[in-house]
Amino acid sequence: MPLMPAPIGPHDGTDKNAGARHAATRFVVTRRQDPPHRTFIGTADSLRANAPHIATRHHHALHSMLGGTEGDHACLCQPVQAAEHAGRVTYDARHDRAAGVVHRCRFVHEVPLNASNGDGRGNGIASWESGDAKVQHFSWVTDLRVSKRHVFHRMRGGRARWKIDTETFKTLKNQGDNVAHNYGPGEQHLSVVCAMLMLLALLVDQTQQLCCALLQAVWAKLGSQRLLGERMRAWLYA
Repeated sequence: MPLMPAPIGPHDGTDKNAGARHAATRFVVTRRQDPPHRTFIGTADSLRANAPHIATRHHHALHSMLGGTEGDHACLCQPVQAAEHAGRVTYDARHDRAAGVVHRCRFVHEVPLNASNGDGRGNGIASWESGDAKVQHFSWVTDLRVSKRHVFHRMRGGRARWKIDTETFKTLKNQGDNVAHNYGPGEQHLSVVCAMLMLLALLVDQTQQLCCALLQAVWAKLGSQRLLGERMRAWLYA
């Protein structure tokens, strides 16, 4: 199973980078080829919630939970409002006592993603998370079946993108690794190679945090992941 994402780079015969959307499409195709028998649910931001990308996912039998914001998908919000006025929208609520928040979910089936492609349809989910005098709003589009039985789990799947972003990308960017956006693959793909090595190092680090009792004990004693990383870096410098 491939562990690495598809890097952003130019098409053959061009100098301009193709962008994140094309990289995501290449990743979907590669993921289906290896291994072909597994099923996956992909989550992404609202930039990926467009008909061509969703069609690629469907072609390769990959399910998705994609962000659907009002600013990026104005044509999606209008059918949802019409469905709500027609009584075709379902609500559900759940109190997460452990987290101290109340989740209120709304879902509607078979809504169009944009005005130009009527065949590009999905199930819309919206969630309001209330707690500590603050309300957060999230929304997604998915091809997965949605009902009162599943909607809370679907919402948790959509929120997993935030967890991935925080624990992976922001960790690499803000906790000493300095992996931020770059402006190309680099000379002889040097930037891509360095990024892949950094992701491999993160994989090893996360595996140790999950499985190594000694590292967990040291982390608990120091009380800070940043301090733990600095102490380990100091041993390497010595």
